[in-house]
Amino acid sequence: MPSNSLLSFGWLKQAGLLLLLLSSVAVAVEDVVNFSDESLRPRYQQLLEELRCPKCQNQNLADSNSAISQDLRAEVQRLLEQDLTDAEIKEYLKNRYSEFILYRPEVNRATGFLWAAPVVLVLLGGFIILRLSRRKKPSQSEKLNVSPRSVEQQQRLDELLNSHKRGSE
Repeated sequence: MPSNSLLSFGWLKQAGLLLLLLSSVAVAVEDVVNFSDESLRPRYQQLLEELRCPKCQNQNLADSNSAISQDLRAEVQRLLEQDLTDAEIKEYLKNRYSEFILYRPEVNRATGFLWAAPVVLVLLGGFIILRLSRRKKPSQSEKLNVSPRSVEQQQRLDELLNSHKRGSE
């Protein structure tokens, strides 16, 4: 009886190991892209890093597994095989999918505000901080909204206080 339980446990262990091996093979499958000229591969990888998946929005074409990104990877490969430059490929895809497809949008009239806004906000914040730090700090009398006493008023006050002290003694 003990040998049977060991045998069944060994079978379960082997089945688990087999499943683990098969699952790792399935995960390791990657799109294999064949080029007529292997010098196109680095450009292909660079373009996939610079182009955004229209569906995923926050992933580039290299990281996304969506159907549209797979189609776009094939399209980039086709355009590279047609000897188009990187700029021409980006322009073609930009015309088709808008500037959203570019991770680093170009600086032009439409995107000028997006590029300038951070600089303007930092400068505005620095100006406000500078103005607040140079603001004249009010003295104690200004905080209480009391005007300072003249010498005569102070002498009269001292006399009144002294006479009050003598009267209470």
